[in-house]
Parts: sequence; C-alpha cells; structure tokens
Amino acid sequence: MSNRELFNEACRYIPGGVNSPVRAFKSVDGIPVFAKKGNGSHLIDEEEKEYIDYICSWGPLILGHGHPIIKKAIIEASEYGTSFGLPTHLEVEMAKLVVESYPGIDQVRMVNSGTEATMSALRVARGYTNRNKIIKFEGNYHGHSDGLLVKAGSGALTFNMPTSPGIPEEIISQTLVCTYNDLASVEQCIAEYPQDIAAIILEPIAANMGIVPANAEFLKGLRELCNQHQIVLIFDEVITGFRVSYHSCPEYLGIIPDMVCFGKIIGGGLPVGAYGGRKEIMEMVSPSGPVYQAGTLSGNPLAMRVGLAQLTYLKDHPEVYEHLENSARYLENGIQKILNKLNLPYQLHRQKSLLTLFFTSQPIQGYADVQTCDTKMYALFFKEMLSQGILIAPSQFEAWFLSDAHTQQDLDKTLDAVYSALVKCHDSLSD
Repeated sequence: MSNRELFNEACRYIPGGVNSPVRAFKSVDGIPVFAKKGNGSHLIDEEEKEYIDYICSWGPLILGHGHPIIKKAIIEASEYGTSFGLPTHLEVEMAKLVVESYPGIDQVRMVNSGTEATMSALRVARGYTNRNKIIKFEGNYHGHSDGLLVKAGSGALTFNMPTSPGIPEEIISQTLVCTYNDLASVEQCIAEYPQDIAAIILEPIAANMGIVPANAEFLKGLRELCNQHQIVLIFDEVITGFRVSYHSCPEYLGIIPDMVCFGKIIGGGLPVGAYGGRKEIMEMVSPSGPVYQAGTLSGNPLAMRVGLAQLTYLKDHPEVYEHLENSARYLENGIQKILNKLNLPYQLHRQKSLLTLFFTSQPIQGYADVQTCDTKMYALFFKEMLSQGILIAPSQFEAWFLSDAHTQQDLDKTLDAVYSALVKCHDSLSD
C-alpha cells in the first residue's frame, strides 16, 4: 500500500490517523511517511523509498538504526524474558550507570516515558517541599500531563494549541508560566508567590520549539534563585540526556539541577523514561517515602537490557561524541554558507548533534521569537527535502537529529538538497 492509502485507512481507526500528533505531517500539509525499515542513517518507507533520516525516532537512535549492539541486546532480552513484574539485576545496573554518569543525583526511578518522568518528578518535588505551584517556561514541552500543557512546545506549538481542552482550571492554576531566557520574569513570579513554588522545570536546551539554548546567565540565575527560595530545580533532559554529552547538560552547560528527567535515549529506542535527584528528595518516593508512583512495566528487562547496552557503548566509546560534533559542525557550516550565498536571513541554531533552521530573520531567544517563523515556507522546504530523499522533522518547531551512522556522503547529499530546496522554494514565491 502507498503512504496515502495507509494513512486513509489509519484515519478510520486511529484519531487523526496517528498515535502522536506531529507524525500526521499536518503542519507541512503532507501525508505521513510510513516507516518500514531502518538501516544505519537511512530509513525506508512502505513505498520502498529511501531517505537519509534526521528524525532518528526523535533522538534516541544516537547510533543509528539497527546497530549491532542494539540488535544483540534485543535478542538476548527476548531469550531471557520480556517482563516479570519483579526486580531484575538489569534495573540495578542501569540505575548505577545513570547515577554515576549524571553529576548531582544519587538515586533514579525508572518509568516508561518522558511524560511519566516529568509528571512524577513534579509530584515528588511537591511532596518534598509541601508546596503546590510550579514554574515552567513558554515553549518548553514536558509531555502531555495536565499541569504541563500550558504554553507548551512540540506538537502543541505545531498545531497552535498553547493549552488543551480537558484540563481543569484548578490544575492549570498551579502552573506559573515564565519567559525562557528572561530571569526577571522568574524573579517577579517568585516575588508574587514566595512560599508556594515547589519546582522550576525547564529544558536546559529547549528542543521542542526548535533548538533554543538557555543562556549561561539565565541558568546560573535560576540555580541561585532555587537555592535562595528552597525551590527544586528540575532539568528535563528527555531529549538532551546522553546526547549532548555522556554526562548530559551539567557537563556541557556547567549547572547541576536538583532533579533530572530522562527518556528516549536511555532505552536505546525502546519505550522508557526515568527521573532522579538528590537522595533526600528521592527518598520521598514510595516505598521509601509517602509519594506514590508505580508502573508494572517500569524497569522492564527488555528496555533495561537494550538501554544498558547503548549507554555502556557510549561510555566506552567517547569517539561517538567526537564524530557527532564533527558531523554536526560540518552540516551547520555548510548550511550557513548556503544561507549566505542565497542572501537568506534565516536563523540556524545548533547545540552539539541537534540542529534547527528557523525560517525567520528574528534572532531566537524564546517562544515569542519562534512564532515569527514562516511555517508555510518551512512546509515547502520540507517537501523539497523529502523529494530529494532527506527526511527532516515535519514541523518547524522540532530538531534535526544526527546519529553516529551519518556518513560524509550523507552530509554532502544533505547540503546539496538544502541548496536546491531553498532555491526552489524562493523561485516558487517569485513566480
């Protein structure tokens, strides 16, 4: 069946034809690519068309599709058993590896998704501080739990839905929204509710409104404010964890949070999440403490074995990060040269192996800036790239992800496609 035929059938049985909104390709006015097979840096769809893949399952495939160590781990896990509902030694090994890799955390609890991780971390922070309100930032996406779908990024931003129906006002009222990279907005918020704020949660490198890093002064100020007011600082590293560095954002950005949330990459591509923090905070979690959180498949042996294999490989092969950096820098420099040659004022952001080309002349610091992007132009660009065999995010407000499997040939073909696509897009406007 063609992608269009599959999508038409999917729409009969699945809301919108997809199980996660951005996959619908709605914001680029397209039909979803139905994936059939992945191999290295390439993806093949149900029509047998082959693409260089810069989605990489939205980040976790840092080694590319079908890496031998991942295949081996999946086979081994299936031979031993995929789920027991009991502890396994794999959970212990995984927790030890994560704690040892991430500065400032002492314990970690495994869950099954990034949404579950952020939701649980906030519950623990509230229990620890005995306060109810939280601060999040415009354009930061932390999953689809009720209290966090307020001026969110990712799919909510893509579809211009800063909030979602079905969320009681009583829950929304506990979420305070500040401006990313604007410390004064946080100071004002804390001054208004000096004894009520349990936690500040943010993406230290925002990756769900495109790649927008928090600046150093902003992060340092948040850390100082949290220390001063006994507020729990939570880093959402569902996308950036183990991707920007083996030691994640604390090593890369130099700020250590009180808690952290993981997802995606720690499962090697399988469904997984985790949250961790200082011992006195994590001891609030049941059965050690009174804050309840549970999950039958949390720490399941399939995800643990595969995730352990990937994280161990990354630990033992630091050259992966060197290759990623070199590849991403090459792509960044090449795209910037193209923009300069064509006299296009678009904004190009890169943080390690994450990249976004913003179709705006407005310098990007936060949510208001990304809203100036020309999404119609991005849709044209996306389609041109797709026609040339390059699969990038089907949304202006997502990242491109590089993997260790991307080759020099892949990068050069991508740059040729970028040049051709930008020329065609702008020629079509002048016709």
